[in-house]
Amino acid sequence: MDTRLIKFVNGFPGRLAMPLCAYSGLEITGESIEDMVSVPGSQFKAIMALSERYQTPVLVTAIDPTAEAEAYGCEIKFTARDVPSIVGRLVTNAAEVGALPDPVPGDARTRVPLETSWRLTAEVGEGVPVLGAMLGPFALAARLFGPEETTAAMAAEPETIEALLDNVTGFLCRYALEFRETGAWGVLVAEAPPGRLSPERLQRFSTPFVKRIIKAIETTEFAVVLHSSHAAIDHLDGIMDSGAGLLHFGPSMDVAAALARVGPEVVLSGNLDAAQVFRQGTPQAAGEATRALLEATRRFRNFVISSGSDIPPGSPLANLNAFFRAVADFNKEGRAS
Repeated sequence: MDTRLIKFVNGFPGRLAMPLCAYSGLEITGESIEDMVSVPGSQFKAIMALSERYQTPVLVTAIDPTAEAEAYGCEIKFTARDVPSIVGRLVTNAAEVGALPDPVPGDARTRVPLETSWRLTAEVGEGVPVLGAMLGPFALAARLFGPEETTAAMAAEPETIEALLDNVTGFLCRYALEFRETGAWGVLVAEAPPGRLSPERLQRFSTPFVKRIIKAIETTEFAVVLHSSHAAIDHLDGIMDSGAGLLHFGPSMDVAAALARVGPEVVLSGNLDAAQVFRQGTPQAAGEATRALLEATRRFRNFVISSGSDIPPGSPLANLNAFFRAVADFNKEGRAS
């Protein structure tokens, strides 16, 4: 679907940069990670601080890997230096899957990104894209059932996992519709389970459920950006089968090869390694990695440069500075032909 977000990308006067960097705003505001994922005002301030510093053309709420699971009843662990994590498993068998609650968008901490999105759209107006961020179906299911246990169950009891996926997909459709109500331009759906699905399992346990979300929520005014941090080139066909017109990849994807395989109507984004480039790297190395990816994708207009996943809390702002500086220098030379 030719959404307004795709039109914005295609009409942008230069290479569009959209790093997933909400947590980096804490380096400016000085607030805690727990505040960021628990207090809408804290997340809003962090994102706006980044917007003011870098003139970010697209605003994206933070990817919280636990908010949707908490709405189902998972126990959450908070630490000072990292994003929250899930303690244990919520469901262990088919009977427990069948007895899962039916959460409402806004329950527990799912209210935080929703309220943040409301505040961002009110602050920046209709001309600036705002994207909500939420987990994808398999990513959420694996957190409820347990990552290793989900892997085993896909082979031993696939119907249980499919029943779980059916449940969470219904909730995620409703959740995404709430983001649409905020005036956001779309949602980034982080279908990023711990570990990598085979292409065959992706086709069975992810693609049909992502497709269901897209059919339920996408309009010309509201887009789905499908984020798959572990996907490689052999996953591309299955991911394309979801119907998503905007794809966001992690460092495992050969972006130049992927761009050569998809049509110009599909926008690809990514895929600088968030840990190695932004968290552990030096400003010089971050700038060089950014420049290398820009050069590798120069001839493609349908590419948005980004981090391959959410930049971890505590990453030096100097590396983000180097990223934006490299994009600005590239754009001065003239956009992709």
